Amino acid sequence: MATDTRSAAAVSTRWHRAWLVAAVTLGALVAAAAFRSSIGLLLEPIEREFGWSRALTSGAVTLNLVLYGLVAPFAAALMELWGVRRVISLALALVAGATALTLVMTQPWQLYLLWGLLVGTGTGAMALVFGAIIANRWFVRRRGLVTGMFSAGNATGQLLFLPLVARAVDGPGWRYAAGGVAVFATVMLVLVALFIDDRPSDRGLLPYGAVPVTVPAAGADRDVEPVAAAGPGGDVGPAPAAKDRSSAHDGSAAAEAVRRALDSLAAASRTRVFWILAFTFFVCGWTTNGLVQTHFVPAAHDHGMPTTTAAGLLAVVGIFDIVGTLASGWLSDWADSRVLLAAYYGLRGASLLALQQMLAPDVRPSLWVFIVFYGLDWVATVPPTVALCRQHFGLEASGVVFGWVYASHMIGAGIGASVAGWIRTSTGSYQGAWLVAAGLCLTAAVSVVAVRRPSRVAVVADPTV
Repeated sequence: MATDTRSAAAVSTRWHRAWLVAAVTLGALVAAAAFRSSIGLLLEPIEREFGWSRALTSGAVTLNLVLYGLVAPFAAALMELWGVRRVISLALALVAGATALTLVMTQPWQLYLLWGLLVGTGTGAMALVFGAIIANRWFVRRRGLVTGMFSAGNATGQLLFLPLVARAVDGPGWRYAAGGVAVFATVMLVLVALFIDDRPSDRGLLPYGAVPVTVPAAGADRDVEPVAAAGPGGDVGPAPAAKDRSSAHDGSAAAEAVRRALDSLAAASRTRVFWILAFTFFVCGWTTNGLVQTHFVPAAHDHGMPTTTAAGLLAVVGIFDIVGTLASGWLSDWADSRVLLAAYYGLRGASLLALQQMLAPDVRPSLWVFIVFYGLDWVATVPPTVALCRQHFGLEASGVVFGWVYASHMIGAGIGASVAGWIRTSTGSYQGAWLVAAGLCLTAAVSVVAVRRPSRVAVVADPTV
């Protein structure tokens, strides 16, 4: 037997390249969040300049959001075939080129093509599925924490860049804001091309936290499969065999990615756990992006609260989202992900039940409690959901499966936004919307308990890492 020398560098040094890959990945996720949310600030000045209606420009936003959710599973499959670096580089090039071309657009169909189709597709490829694949491939220890860090990138992107985009729109004009997005996408393209590697093995490394394993020497019995290491809470099975990705470089890569994504959906959809995770993430999207992000400001305004005050409260939600998601990532390294999700959805439902009574012309202490809690809980569901996908569907397949689960999140967001608007129009109040969302959350909390505990493969942890 011989020692696998690839892992020596991973264990003997304090610094691991996985952290550099994670930092660049976080930057790309922050950028994607900024790109996706920027269009909302550009609509009004674009409408004024071209005389387009809100209904017309909103159609481009709808196309952007739908593609953002639906592209994710296909992008994950393409990353398996073509490589992460190539796919993300192409996505960033798509965003940079599309936003640059908006500087010279003159027709509505160009808005739909550039901001709707191309930017929606590009940012969809850089959704949380991208972060989940990097975390699963590059980390054994601290995997949950890193997943939480990537999830928090969405809030960070909006917090950092929306004020800058808004200032550019109010000052030099919307074209400067769009040009800034194009430049930033180009910078991230260069960083991804330089520093993102598809797998640790491309650098002669094992994932962060993996332990050296013994492999058969030349001529020895090779029927024994090496086992990767896992830290507490990790669920790593037999080390995946190296794949021949040569087919990823021919013209059939996209078709193969579509086939693989659909095959993964067909296989996963035959399991109960997939439908439970898809439903709970559907509820997550309904109660965050669909309901609170879209309707909290007008709901607060219905109670006499100034719009600027309500918008400021949503910004606070974004700040606490970073803290909550990182904490959830850390917890998912150590605790049962099913228990975490049950707690998150149950407490979210309870808070929505009480929201109507908290709204008033001024900000009461009880509303501050809601804002802080909802921020902590906003996407805290992501790390344990990613962990359950990995535990039940395997390390290699989990990226594509989570892509489909994430698509259900965006579908839930779209339906939730429409249902809440219909309830407000028909009843004159958001009370029914809060109650429906609370009921969905409580149902999600109960349903996640039905997820079985995954069987674990015996692993060996390295206590020194």
